[in-house]
Amino acid sequence: MSRPRVLLLGSGNRANLREHAGTLRPLIEQHAEIVLEDLDFERELGELSFDLVIVLGGDGSILRVARQMGERQVPVLGVNLGKLGFLADLSPQQFQEVFPDVCRGEYHVVEHLMLECRVLRGEDVRYRELGLNEMAVLAGPPYRALDFDLYVDSEMATTYSCDGLIIGTPVGSTAHSLSAGGPILRKDLQAFVISPISPHTLTVRPVIDAADRIYDVVVGEPGEHTSVVIDGKVLCRLTARDRVSVRRAAPTFQLVEVAGHTYYRTLREKLGWRGSLRRSADQ
Repeated sequence: MSRPRVLLLGSGNRANLREHAGTLRPLIEQHAEIVLEDLDFERELGELSFDLVIVLGGDGSILRVARQMGERQVPVLGVNLGKLGFLADLSPQQFQEVFPDVCRGEYHVVEHLMLECRVLRGEDVRYRELGLNEMAVLAGPPYRALDFDLYVDSEMATTYSCDGLIIGTPVGSTAHSLSAGGPILRKDLQAFVISPISPHTLTVRPVIDAADRIYDVVVGEPGEHTSVVIDGKVLCRLTARDRVSVRRAAPTFQLVEVAGHTYYRTLREKLGWRGSLRRSADQ
């Protein structure tokens, strides 16, 4: 088997990043060819040929790499230098243990749903962006509740009165959507979760629906700073003439999963699901 061509990427403002990169580089060079090392996210990836991306940092760094790759997604192996790390799951020590196996092909790739967000004015596409976690329309200052009209496949679904609306992927279900009270979706589900932020009606709850539908959001009276945000990055300010459309993206995000790092193990460790059922002495 030929040596894989890899990129070594990371965010240069993270503490100890360059130290970890220097420590891991000899091992990487022993088993693979490093096409590019970019610890500042300065280089364009479009003209490069590579088989694997190694990302040093946290989930935010992986989201950035997913945006950089755009329509041409290749497998990503994340090394966690942060806190939670749902996507960047391996510690530096674990990476050193499994990387030779990865280079021998002893891994499998889990394909994750990505979303495509378009902001339209009439039939004109003003903005287009791919996302891995979520699209959020946030009210912004002066921080008042807004009315968000949701259409599913062009059919009016409901109007949410709330501070913002999130349409998230299964990967994004453990991000902003979870903090807004949304459910956790298994990462390989083909579905979106719609989560209102601080809804003003108690009967309003998150909704899960199929990924093959088209979701449109219209805000009739947006505030001056009402914005469309993709994976934490502001895409644009929103006006009353705009429609935000979310659908399944053509590419999928490809995450390398190694033996022992399963879905429920990650949830158990990252979310502190370490409790156990206890029986009383007379049972």
